[in-house]
Amino acid sequence: MELTIIQVDLQNPVHCDQVIKLLNDYMNDHMGNNRPMPKELGPQIISGLKKHPGFLGFFVMADDQFAGLANCNVNFSTFQAKPLINIHDFIVAPECRSIGAGSFLLQGIISYASKNGFCRVNLEVREDNANAKALYRKMGFTDCVPKMMFWERKL
Repeated sequence: MELTIIQVDLQNPVHCDQVIKLLNDYMNDHMGNNRPMPKELGPQIISGLKKHPGFLGFFVMADDQFAGLANCNVNFSTFQAKPLINIHDFIVAPECRSIGAGSFLLQGIISYASKNGFCRVNLEVREDNANAKALYRKMGFTDCVPKMMFWERKL
C-alpha cells in the first residue's frame, strides 16, 4: 500500500465529501462525540472552511483511499516573527489505523511547515487519548515548556 499526502482543495467536491466523511468518523469515535455528525452540520463546515483565510488541510491517501485528514489553521508567532501551523482536527479512518497513516500524515505536515518557513507545528490532544499521545510523542511532539493549558470560554 502506497501512502501519499495531498493538500485539501475545498473547490473539489470529492475533497469536500471526504472532509465530511472523515470528520464524521472522528465524531463517531469514542474520542469524538460518540455519535454521528448532524446532517445539517456538514455543509456548514465546508462553507465555514471556505471562508476561513487561515484554513490549511491535508489528506493522507492509502493508494486511492482517503485514509486520514488534518484540518489545520495558520497562525503567527509574535515571539519568533514567523507563521505556525495549528492542527485542530487529526483523523485516521478506522479502517486505516495500524498502516502508518497517522505518522505519515504528521510527517507530511512537518515537512510542509519546514519547507514553507513555519516556525512550529502545534496540536491539541485530549488528556485521555493515550493512542494519539503515543503517536504524537513518537513523532517528536512534547508538552510545551513551560507547560501550557488549553482553555476555552464557550459562547
